Amino acid sequence: MAEPAKSLLAQQLDDALSACKGGWQVMKHRGPSQIQFWFIALVIGIAAGFAALFFRKGIIWLQGTLYGTDDPSHIHSFAVNLPWYWVLLIPVCGGFVVGLILHWFTPDGRVRSVADVIEGAALNDGRVEKKAGLASALASMITLSSGGSSGREGPVVHLAGVISSYISNFIRADGITGRDLLGCAVAAAVSASFNAPIAGALFALEVVLRHFAVHAFAPIVIASVAGTIINRLEFGDVTEFVLPVSNNLDFYIELPAFLLLGLTCGLIAVVLMRAIFWTEDMGSYLQDKLSLPRYLRPAFAGLLLGIMAIWFPHIIGVGYETTSLALTGELVFHEAMVFAILKVAAVAITMGGRMGGGVFSPSLMVGALGGLAFGIVATGIFPDISGSETLYALAGMGAVAAAVLGAPISTTLIVFELTGDWQTGLAVMVAVSLSTALSSRLVDRSFFLTQLERRNIHLAAGPQAYLLAMFTVAKVMRKKDHPRAAKDEACWELVEQGIYIDGNATLEQAMPMFDTNTVRFIPVVTLGGEDSPPELWGALFHVDALKAYNRALAATAAEEHS
Repeated sequence: MAEPAKSLLAQQLDDALSACKGGWQVMKHRGPSQIQFWFIALVIGIAAGFAALFFRKGIIWLQGTLYGTDDPSHIHSFAVNLPWYWVLLIPVCGGFVVGLILHWFTPDGRVRSVADVIEGAALNDGRVEKKAGLASALASMITLSSGGSSGREGPVVHLAGVISSYISNFIRADGITGRDLLGCAVAAAVSASFNAPIAGALFALEVVLRHFAVHAFAPIVIASVAGTIINRLEFGDVTEFVLPVSNNLDFYIELPAFLLLGLTCGLIAVVLMRAIFWTEDMGSYLQDKLSLPRYLRPAFAGLLLGIMAIWFPHIIGVGYETTSLALTGELVFHEAMVFAILKVAAVAITMGGRMGGGVFSPSLMVGALGGLAFGIVATGIFPDISGSETLYALAGMGAVAAAVLGAPISTTLIVFELTGDWQTGLAVMVAVSLSTALSSRLVDRSFFLTQLERRNIHLAAGPQAYLLAMFTVAKVMRKKDHPRAAKDEACWELVEQGIYIDGNATLEQAMPMFDTNTVRFIPVVTLGGEDSPPELWGALFHVDALKAYNRALAATAAEEHS
């Protein structure tokens, strides 16, 4: 009996030695490059963390300068005592400056935000627009300082993407490395903005990269920690919101209430998102109808916000003061309802008016107010078996934000890290899961992916939907001098039948043509003017298009599972 045991032990020792040798070979050949990459991730994390810090400090300084307060975190309490004309004029002037900045430095007068970072990760090898991104950050800072009703996370995320894009271009990073560096920058920026290192790392993976590949996890965590340290060196290890009492949950009894709260918050999130999209469309319609210069559009949005703020200054800025009042139960039912409705309208005007900012902080405020109103009703109907209404506010805050971002995991953790309350996880998780499940079926998964879908960028359905758009016909076709090119006579016969495609088109447009016409190849033709004949470039073969698509799918799968 001793011999088999000895053999088994010897086998295990051999396996352990082989593993050590294999690990040494990996460290010997890949270790230096990995350590170098982690160092770059650390540098990006520090840079993005400082960018987020300076952005936040810039808002505090500029808001204090414009409104004359020493405590911008309580701006709405201070604005109540300001002259009405000052409250009205600040957003108008801020909107006018924003309009000029976007008119001069962006091709379309639109602020860049999280949706553009997601697009850069999926389609542009982890790169984002740099000039437009810097202009958007400045415009968003002015918006948030002058009465705009939005959040700071959107512009900070894109600003971090600009930093990673510069570094990726400098080191000539390939697509996988560029995306990883983009994830590092985003994680650091989110962590530095909210003092939430765990959520920052998961936000980058869940929302921007949209996968949880192991190879990206370590550098993203390094960058996230770096961003958090920068935040804590300036603001200390404190949570954004302070809850006065611990929330208690009798889970089995109150579970149905939180299930219903999740569904309610999912609908609230859909209303918020669709209000923004409707206002965006209405703003574009009125701009065209009135022949309004695009640089005046944010100023008109600022005028509407200023009128609202005269009576309801709660809409000004990020709104953390009102969110804190909701989380501590210092608002009554009708106040919570009115403030939530007005905040939705204000956010829609700000975003639809192209003033800039993000949607995460507003969704926190709307969710906290909606959850508080729900909790007041629930605890009023069942006072003997219900906990505190502030627990519903906390769960509602996470549920609406998760539905808007389409990120239930990272949003749940952000809520915990913002409040420091880890004891109510069951309630928050139940509400978040149902809200995201419902809202994702009423929009294209999230606010950001719906934004992209409205621009005909189909990322919501996954790589199988958007990879075809990455290949132009000219890159895949066989030119006329190719050894196995299509014959000119056969090509012109198809052209006469109306079967042809432009070389600048993408495979997304070409593939349906193969299904419709059942041909082996499609002529690639450039149509001339009235006096110029069409020019034949070559032919796109169905088999070549399928091969390019399969290679892209395989590369994407390999990256996501590495």
